[in-house]
Amino acid sequence: MSSLTLKNVSVSFPIYEASRSLRRALLLSSVTDGRQSISDRGPVEVNALRNINLDIQAGDRLALIGPNGAGKSTLLRVLAGIYSPSAGDIECRGRVMPLFDIHMGFDEDATGYENITLRGLLLGQTRAQIAARLPEIEAFSGLGSFLNLPVRTYSSGMTFRLLFAIATSIESDILLMDEWIATGDQSFTAKADARLRDLIGRTQVLVLASHHPQLLQNLCNRAIVIDGGQIVFCGSVDDAVAFYSASQAA
Repeated sequence: MSSLTLKNVSVSFPIYEASRSLRRALLLSSVTDGRQSISDRGPVEVNALRNINLDIQAGDRLALIGPNGAGKSTLLRVLAGIYSPSAGDIECRGRVMPLFDIHMGFDEDATGYENITLRGLLLGQTRAQIAARLPEIEAFSGLGSFLNLPVRTYSSGMTFRLLFAIATSIESDILLMDEWIATGDQSFTAKADARLRDLIGRTQVLVLASHHPQLLQNLCNRAIVIDGGQIVFCGSVDDAVAFYSASQAA
């Protein structure tokens, strides 16, 4: 069964170009909620996550709640293997699919078909697997012969259709999402929402960061609140939403 386990995970980012002046230190403090380490030697370090402990098992739909800059996106990138922890351990069982940064690896000068291959390879698919999913991607995107043209000739709505069709064509055990994916033009909205919900229904684990309480309450069965790079609450989604709302009103 799929699972994600984090033990005392911390993530720090060194900023080598930061000035040692008090003015710079105060500015850095203002934009990182004081989560920095400053010394006379070496770089400034921003502590994005501190001592995160999580046990996510099959069947869990985990909501990540917190203000901007709290560490939600950093945590998702750690779970996806994009960032390595500065300290602590991660154990992952199952195929992880990060459903964010869907523009990554997209080449506007390449054709739609070429971009399907490029993006599929970046997501860890073989050429045979990409070829097997091609008819589904073609049909869902609805782009027809436009797939033979460079992506730079597409409208923003057409580009999103292709990106979305590729990103949601791959099955996974663990699905990571940073906000609900914007669904482009209005005619595509219902179709895209239904596809996302079907994908979530088939995955064993969902981790979803969002600022929309109702969405989290509808999709998730447990939640954590992150603030200052730390987990400050863990419990039901309703209780987590109430805790976060109270902390923001204080």
